[in-house]
Amino acid sequence: MGVIVDEEAITCSIPPARIFKAFIVDSHNLIPKILPTVFKSIEYTSGNGGPGSIKVLSYYEGGEVKTMTHRVDELDEQNLVYKFSILEGANMGIDFESASVVNKVEAGPDGGCIFKSTNTYTTKGDNESAIREGIKKGKESVVGFFQAVVGHLQSNPDAYK
Repeated sequence: MGVIVDEEAITCSIPPARIFKAFIVDSHNLIPKILPTVFKSIEYTSGNGGPGSIKVLSYYEGGEVKTMTHRVDELDEQNLVYKFSILEGANMGIDFESASVVNKVEAGPDGGCIFKSTNTYTTKGDNESAIREGIKKGKESVVGFFQAVVGHLQSNPDAYK
């Protein structure tokens, strides 16, 4: 068992508060609408999005609907910080003992922002190569989701203001 910390930073032209509202706060509504071939639904099964809320992501993979469950650990709309833990799905219990994510949006160049994500995985077993490949795929997916939201906001300049 070990710990893997993976970090990502993405810069975009969207102001910080706007990207946080779209990509984090309203993700359960927006992302299934703009990525309907990826996500069947994102729903809160407990709570309203604040700390302690449980969010279930239903997505398509290999012709099947799979789910991943998150617990919101922190939602700080003033400081643009969102923390959550992955409870089920994404190989939890197989490759990972635990997984937690800290997303932060900061001011970037020219009125845009920098989206920073730090993912901490406590691994299970000694399958490090496969685990790192799975983390890489997950990271690529999140970057794609983020870019889809940026594209949506650029095409809809009045959304999430």
